[in-house]
Parts: sequence; structure tokens; C-alpha cells
Amino acid sequence: MAKKADVTRRDVVKTAGAVAAVAATARKVEGAPWIQTVKAANEQLQYAVIGTGGRGTYHIVHWNGLDVGRCMAVCDIDETNLAKAAKTSKDKPKAFKDYREVLAMKDVDAVLVATPLYMHYPITRDALLAGKHVFCEKSLVFTAGEIHALRKLANERPKQILQVGLQRRYSKFYQTAKQMIEKGTIGKVTHVYGQWNRRSLGKTWVPPSWRAFRKYSGGLTAELASHQVDVADWMIGKHPEFVTGVGSIDIYKDGRDVYDNIYLIFSYPGGSKLMYSSISTNNHLPLFGSTKTEFGEMICGTEGTIHITVGSDNEPAAAIWFPEPSPKTLEAAKKGAEKKEKATVASASLLGTGKGGKGLPVLFDRDLVGKSDGFIEKEMKYARQWLYKKGVMVPEEDKNPVDVQLEQFVISCKTGKRPLADLEVGLTDSANVITANLAMDEGRRVYFDEINKMGGGPLGAAAPAKKG
Repeated sequence: MAKKADVTRRDVVKTAGAVAAVAATARKVEGAPWIQTVKAANEQLQYAVIGTGGRGTYHIVHWNGLDVGRCMAVCDIDETNLAKAAKTSKDKPKAFKDYREVLAMKDVDAVLVATPLYMHYPITRDALLAGKHVFCEKSLVFTAGEIHALRKLANERPKQILQVGLQRRYSKFYQTAKQMIEKGTIGKVTHVYGQWNRRSLGKTWVPPSWRAFRKYSGGLTAELASHQVDVADWMIGKHPEFVTGVGSIDIYKDGRDVYDNIYLIFSYPGGSKLMYSSISTNNHLPLFGSTKTEFGEMICGTEGTIHITVGSDNEPAAAIWFPEPSPKTLEAAKKGAEKKEKATVASASLLGTGKGGKGLPVLFDRDLVGKSDGFIEKEMKYARQWLYKKGVMVPEEDKNPVDVQLEQFVISCKTGKRPLADLEVGLTDSANVITANLAMDEGRRVYFDEINKMGGGPLGAAAPAKKG
């Protein structure tokens, strides 16, 4: 008789003591005061935020909760945004309208660039020339020529850190998913599905917003898809060969010239594909039993599938996986069907693949039982796993990936450690955005290596501006 996958009463009795211990520990932690160790000024990174709209101010809020940095200056050409950012920061930073004044400050070690996309390269270039470390939001650059120019400039300054705002690279769930792929848990990744449906875009991305115009923006591809195309590259372990897609303005006839819905297919060496969609009329997400909305990814392998999302400040990251039916399961279904109904191979195959299984939680290393674990530690891990399977608890990341990426940026600046979302990750992501938009605009298959023919070649493009 096949062993039931669900947890039995015996499992409950076996882990009851450990469950009580976990619950007691949770109560203690919940009632305990949170103590933050404030670091000395010379241990903190002194930084400035250039571009204090929604994203820049969002980062300031997250910096406020960390003890690794001190905001020395904020900068924006919009006085309302500038005043709000200065007030939001706990560090009472100086306020400037000209970013060059910020770069001239001797006590600024690094800058966070959160301006409209078309200004990413000029400010990042000038910041590197001024000797600053740079954290730049995605997409890293706007044009093909900027890809080549920034690669050349950044490689000439190897001691300066350049990190890109692709926070999924810093998520424990996404890192665990990548480990599962490397271990062969879900087999070979053949397809990735990604979406970011945001119904509110019809109200927020309207003229005169810079995001509504191609002169300043890469549209849905740059602002949203860039995150998930990077995930596909990472999980598949390769860069795309080509991309094709369809984009149009169907709903919002308000003067914008960026598409209000896009559909993309990226093809990778070996046949793997990324299928991506972003629409602005619906929030539905067909993952996690539709319990979450807007954005997420599905990573399909030959032996299993992972549903994953980075979440938000209010909705934590989540990941579950579904093993593929084993050959033994399919063979049993086939024999059962033949015995009962003398079914054909085709109908047996349908029976074997028609019934899905319950999703399993993606477990972190801390939840896995190891040989060196003591009795109490093992029982607590078994208890957590039981609670996860029953849906009483779900695995949660220790920290918001947004906080982790900022902390890791500080570590990189202090030690020279290479960021997880480094220059080449950012440039490849920008190339994916540029080729995808071109594919939609021209209605053709655009190959990734066409980037090398745009803007002067891999190390070509216009020479970077000189200091002063």
C-alpha cells in the first residue's frame, strides 16, 4: 500500500513536544524588545540619494531602518519631492537640485541613483568619475551605446563598486530556488513564465509622468519586465539568443507613446524559453492558487515546477514547488487503467498527468535536518516542516530583500566584494530590455548579439565625459 503523502496523527504526536517548543520560542521572541546596535560613524557608509521620487524616497525609508549608512545629501529637481525626502531621512541630509553639487561633496562615499531612466547613465558616469561608489536602480542604462561606454568606464575603475537594483538576487527564496536547480531537484529548466500585471498603471503612468514617454522611459519592459527577465537569465543560467514580442497602446489613449500591454518570448541556447506578459487592465496572478496578485514567476523543469514571488513590504516573499509525477506513478496509473477498462496507452497517459499534487514549501537550509543536528534541533525542524505542510506556518525570509541589497552594497563598498547584481548583470539586463522593445517596435525576431552592432561595438560608443 502506498504511503500517504499527508501528515498522520502519529506525526502530530511525534512532533507535539517540538511544536510546543517552537510556539514558546515564538512567544518569547514576539514579546522581547528589538535592540539595534548603532555603529560608529566611521563604520557607516556615507551616501547620497539622487532622484527622490517614489523609488528614491522608498529607499530612504529602508535606509532609516538599517544601521549601516548615513544619508548626507538628497537631490532632485522637483522641490516637493526634495523637501519630502529631506524630511523622511532620519539623518537630516543637505538638499540640492543639481546632482553635480552632491558629487563634489568630500564626505559622500557613495550615491544611490533613482532618477528617470534616461538620466541613469549620465549620473552614474559622473559619479564614477568623481570617485564614488554607485547603487543604480534598474534598468542600469537606457541605450546600447551606454552599455558599451559604461562597461569601459567601470572596468577602468575596479575599486569602485557598481551595484544594480535587482533585489530578487538578494532574496533567500530566489537563492534557494537557484540552489534547487543546481542540485537537480526540478531537473533541467526548460521554461519560465513571468508576469507583472498592474491595473493602477492607467492612473499612475499618465502624462506628464516621464514613464509615459519613450524619450525618457523604456516603458513596461524597463520598469517591470527587467526584474523578471533577470530572474530567467539567472535560473536558466544563460543569456537569451533572441526575443520576439507584441506591444501596443490599446486602452489609454492619453498621449503616451509607451505600450500599455506587452507580451514577450525570449529564446535561450538549448531551447529554454521565457514567456512574459505585462498588462495594465487586470491584477490577476495564476500562481499560488491565485492568492497573490500582480507579479511572480513560474520556473518549469523536467522534474518539477517552482512558483515564486519577491512580494512587497506588506506581502512577504513566497515560494512553493510541485514535483513532477514519477515514472513509477505514471506506470501504476497505466496498469490500473488497462486492468479496469483495457485503456489505451494514450488514455493511461492522460490519467497519469491529469491529477496534480499539492505544492510543497521551498525550505531554507535552516529548515533542513542535518546529520550534525542535535535531538532538540532536529525535532524543532521536523515541527516547522509539519507546520509548513499543514499550512499553519509558511517559511519566511529573515529580512526584506530590499534591506539585504542595501546592506550588501555597504559591505561591497567597504570590502571590495563583488555585488550579486553587478555591472555585467545590470548591462545584460539592459540589453534584454533594449532588444525586447526593438522586437516589439519592428515586429521581428531581434538577436541578443545585435547589441554589439549598436552604438559602436562592445567597447565603443562615445568617450565618457572628463572630470571638470
